[in-house]
Amino acid sequence: MDNGANIYSRYLSGDDSAMGELVREYMDGLTVFLNSFTNNLSEAEELMEETFFRLAYKKPRYNGKSSFKTWLYSIARNLAIDSLRKRKGFTTVSVEECTDLSDSMDVEEQYITEERKIIIHRAISKLRDEYRQVVCLIYLEGFSNAETAIIMKKSNRQITNLLYQAKRALKVELEKEGITYAGL
Repeated sequence: MDNGANIYSRYLSGDDSAMGELVREYMDGLTVFLNSFTNNLSEAEELMEETFFRLAYKKPRYNGKSSFKTWLYSIARNLAIDSLRKRKGFTTVSVEECTDLSDSMDVEEQYITEERKIIIHRAISKLRDEYRQVVCLIYLEGFSNAETAIIMKKSNRQITNLLYQAKRALKVELEKEGITYAGL
């Protein structure tokens, strides 16, 4: 049982402080992931809160078939899709808040790094919805392909293909900005 599952189990057993631990542990990553659906940080935060509200009051059963984090992100994804259905449309993502700069860099390095991140985030925001989501889950949140497949309700093969296509599309967008990355 992973740490999130242990904390959730404590909450279900009556330890109310455990829900606060869950929120602190997962709220930032969950908000960034939900923002890939909504392209609106406020709405993403509301969906994140609704996800934890669902855990707190509906107390869904965690069956352990996947990691707790994967299960939690699947719940959030379903809430985001329901929200989008109500809105009747998908939008693009802004991932400006995805990563932090190290305080140890000097000002010039920070500026150059920030400019590169802005260009990369702009390029990511131009990708198709599914491409943005797979990039966010795998590269920003650190999920495996298998976990991403569970969250996105796709097969492992579909995730592999989506990731390949997303990297190709991202490479094209970055080349338009004059940036080439060997890893893409």
